[in-house]
Amino acid sequence: MLFGALFVQLNVIQVLRADSYNNNPNNTRAIVRDFSRPRGQIVTVDGTVVARSVPAEGRFERQREYPEGELFAGVTGHFSFIAGADGVERIYNDVLAGRTTETASDIGELLLGEPRTADVTLTIPIEVQRVARDALGATRGSVVALDPRDGSVLALWSFPSYDPSLLSSIDIEAAQEARDRLLADEAKPLLPASYRETFFPGSTFKVVTAAAGLTSGGVTADAPRYPSSSAYVPPLTTSPINNFGGGACGGALFSILEVSCNTAFAQMGVDIGPGALVSRAEAFGFNDVPPLDLPGVVPSPIAETSSFDQNTPVLAQTAIGQNAVRSTPLQMALVAAGVANGGQVMTPHVMAEVRNDGGEVIDTFDPKVWTRATSPEVAATLTEAMTGVVEGGTASRLAVPDVRTAGKTGTAQLGNGLSHAWIVGFAPADAPRVAVAVIVEAQPGASEQTGGRVAAPIAQAVLSAALDATAP
Repeated sequence: MLFGALFVQLNVIQVLRADSYNNNPNNTRAIVRDFSRPRGQIVTVDGTVVARSVPAEGRFERQREYPEGELFAGVTGHFSFIAGADGVERIYNDVLAGRTTETASDIGELLLGEPRTADVTLTIPIEVQRVARDALGATRGSVVALDPRDGSVLALWSFPSYDPSLLSSIDIEAAQEARDRLLADEAKPLLPASYRETFFPGSTFKVVTAAAGLTSGGVTADAPRYPSSSAYVPPLTTSPINNFGGGACGGALFSILEVSCNTAFAQMGVDIGPGALVSRAEAFGFNDVPPLDLPGVVPSPIAETSSFDQNTPVLAQTAIGQNAVRSTPLQMALVAAGVANGGQVMTPHVMAEVRNDGGEVIDTFDPKVWTRATSPEVAATLTEAMTGVVEGGTASRLAVPDVRTAGKTGTAQLGNGLSHAWIVGFAPADAPRVAVAVIVEAQPGASEQTGGRVAAPIAQAVLSAALDATAP
């Protein structure tokens, strides 16, 4: 009986719970095993080394270092004896350490010989990442840029960040002190908020609401024409939803998106119903974990359809990006990318290719569709509407010179005099190559102009840099 119990428990640990143990960030066994072994580099698509191992003296034969400091911390992660691995260092650990059959010339070398390491090439051009960092500056927030055609990540930045070299030091006491300081920091520099933290998306979510209305057939580019109003009172409440500044607005789809009309979109959400809104959000990827090849990616939640039964006030608030919906910056970038790519959301990825230490390409990322968000016809209508937001609405500062640009601003109120400033967009609108999402957290005041005033110039700089770095 005891041997039987032991056999069952071993299978539970080694089979049923293996993945959870292997992926636990507190599990450092793989790091202990690989810390002194040869290890490949992580390089940008344009050849800049962002992680490498160098010879060291003492207990360990090698030291992992990150020449660009904090710039790629949210992507490379760290390779630390005391903190384990994160980011690309964790997801592609076996490749970097030469522990896969693809990096060995034969099985004998894999089992007995010196491992052949491999280098991981990122999809991110270093200049685009630098522009994202510099444009956001010392303001808490995140920037995500994607190529909507194949899902390549072009920028992935959150401030604050940290220097991975501090955690990866072979001075274990110094590494532990650095980790303790970072964990104690209330600003959470170890958290790459771009894909691990969710926020109210505010009016950027109106792109999803518009897609739901268009897909349901209850909304077209010309109808309905919502009444000009400064307040909308949903059924089952006496509390109104107001427009920013108390102004009145209304009209057909293009007009209400251009000025980000709360009253109209709140009514749209109630009119089309929770089933249409939730199902369309899920078609864009909400309530699912985006398959980005980095650890710890979190889903962007929207409440279940049943939760809106007899709760039209919450449905109306959700339709304008508040209350029962939250999103990561990554997810909102995927919303923009889905519209830009004719309704198809491609699988996001940071790995472009893997080369063994002989320079041979042994793996490349195969672009594939993650989800079908809308029909091409709906995506085309949304593109025209979002182009109008840039050309004559709240997102004018997103416009890239001489490039037709599409976008949508957002302001998510936090209820304490602060609001998150958002923007999403893509360019060129006629043949998109770059989609972007920017959030600038906890800005004073609340105005629909906040996203256009604060977030749009950041996104415009990133769009411009990414367009220069990508081929038509």
